[in-house]
Amino acid sequence: MRLLHTMIRVSDLEKSIDFYTHVLGMRLLRRKDYPGGKFTLAFVGYGDESDTAVIELTHNWETSSYEQGNAYGHIAIGAEDIYALCERIRADGGMISREPGPMKHGDTVIAFVRDPDGYAIELIQKKD
Repeated sequence: MRLLHTMIRVSDLEKSIDFYTHVLGMRLLRRKDYPGGKFTLAFVGYGDESDTAVIELTHNWETSSYEQGNAYGHIAIGAEDIYALCERIRADGGMISREPGPMKHGDTVIAFVRDPDGYAIELIQKKD
């Protein structure tokens, strides 16, 4: 067994696809409209779905916003240089919600950004 994908509901699919592909550097792997159900699914990720876990962006055509609730935590992404990545994200209009630096009670360097719907994404500096 392996983890296939994580699904999040998004209010503006084009804006979300742009964020995950252009700002975070993922690829749009596939996209399909389901007119009978009035929704669209778009899958984004860093690798092929046969090898890596991806994110499913679900856009319900008749829903304009969602409440995230207090159970959702974050999506984590490992990066070679999160300081440079945060500068690029900021330059691309992304929101840095926690600047890069060591985590509390540890030495792992992390940062947090928010996607267009406010979902938290943790960036974790890869260790040498």
